[in-house]
Amino acid sequence: MGVLTCSRGDCTHVMCDRFSYKYGYICDECFEELVRFATKGGDMQKFMDRPKSSEPFFSEDEIRERLEEEFPIDFR
Repeated sequence: MGVLTCSRGDCTHVMCDRFSYKYGYICDECFEELVRFATKGGDMQKFMDRPKSSEPFFSEDEIRERLEEEFPIDFR
């Protein structure tokens, strides 16, 4: 096995075990972060392009808006 560098943003981890034909290699640390990102409705390509040291994925207002769309007030 050669050096398999994580394909995400500026991540420098090597010896990654996970591979996608579309996105490349991803380390375990980035994969766990991707799981959290994806559960919030994030786009995988956006995640892979995003540097690890970025701000949180979504602001509280964005999360509130998304949740209010999913759970609107019932005026029955």
